[in-house]
Amino acid sequence: MSVANPAIIDERMRSRSPLQRLLSRPEVGSLVGAVVVLVFFVIVAPVILQPASFATVLYGASTIGIMAVGVSLLMIGGEFDLSTGVAVISSALTASLFSWYFVLNVWVGVGLALLVSLGIGFLNGWILTKTKLPSFIVTLATFLMLTGLNLGLTRLVGGAVASPTISDMDGFSVAKAIFAATFKIGGVDIQITVLFWIVLVAVASWILLRTKIGNWIFAVGGDAEAARAVGVPVAKTKIGLFMGVGFCAWLLGMHNLFAFDAVQSGEGVGNEFLYIIAAVIGGCLLTGGYGSAIGGAIGAFIFGMANKGIVYAQWNPDWFKFFLGLMLLLATLVNLVVKRRAERK
Repeated sequence: MSVANPAIIDERMRSRSPLQRLLSRPEVGSLVGAVVVLVFFVIVAPVILQPASFATVLYGASTIGIMAVGVSLLMIGGEFDLSTGVAVISSALTASLFSWYFVLNVWVGVGLALLVSLGIGFLNGWILTKTKLPSFIVTLATFLMLTGLNLGLTRLVGGAVASPTISDMDGFSVAKAIFAATFKIGGVDIQITVLFWIVLVAVASWILLRTKIGNWIFAVGGDAEAARAVGVPVAKTKIGLFMGVGFCAWLLGMHNLFAFDAVQSGEGVGNEFLYIIAAVIGGCLLTGGYGSAIGGAIGAFIFGMANKGIVYAQWNPDWFKFFLGLMLLLATLVNLVVKRRAERK
């Protein structure tokens, strides 16, 4: 009769040290990167630590971070969306043009914009799950259609490439106080988008880590067929993720509309890559099944520091895209190394 060797411990029963658990988190690499970038800009542009300057950094980060939350969850679920940049503008234009053309309270336009944004997300997810086409193709088509619709409908309804002003319409002041408000902390004005961003990150993190929906998201991103085999509603999960991106687009679109009153129909093109970059810097893998909302938030913060830090350092802004690309490459490599070391341990 053989006796099991007590020195051999089942892998599933082996406890991990706090350091191993920390290294297994997807946002660790981005957190290290954020500290390095912050220290770098503190050295070359100390003004970045002044309260007003740091508030500006947070505002820039939040306008990327709001969308990065939805995009991060979508990427964890194994998909990505190339229409997010123009979808933000589509939401703002829907609210503005509808309210202006029909002379209605702006809240009617705000509600319609929410339905349109959720509808775009639903359509993206539904087409993807029904046709099995790659999300690259589906959302690229949506990107092109929304770009044309934004310009064509704005010219048709308003007669220009920008939406008409709606600042004198009923409900505008209340909507502005909600979507484009500022509040003071220590005498420094902070944009409401920073609060929106923090709340979205908290809710998304709770969903990912504390609910069965979070398990579904990781499962469909890791292996959709295996997830379906164990009863995960793959189609509903993916459609829900696209609709979550649509909600984030609506929220940011409403801020843009009520902060600046008018919206340029051609804006938003290219911003989809910024949202994806923030998610990737934050530890989300393009292959799906790995990442976190907190990591996406850190990625957006790095973007905000780089964007404003270059200005504070009085460098030529022509170098910004190079710096952003370098950060993306380095952050991806760091995340890969951290993930592999954690898996080996």
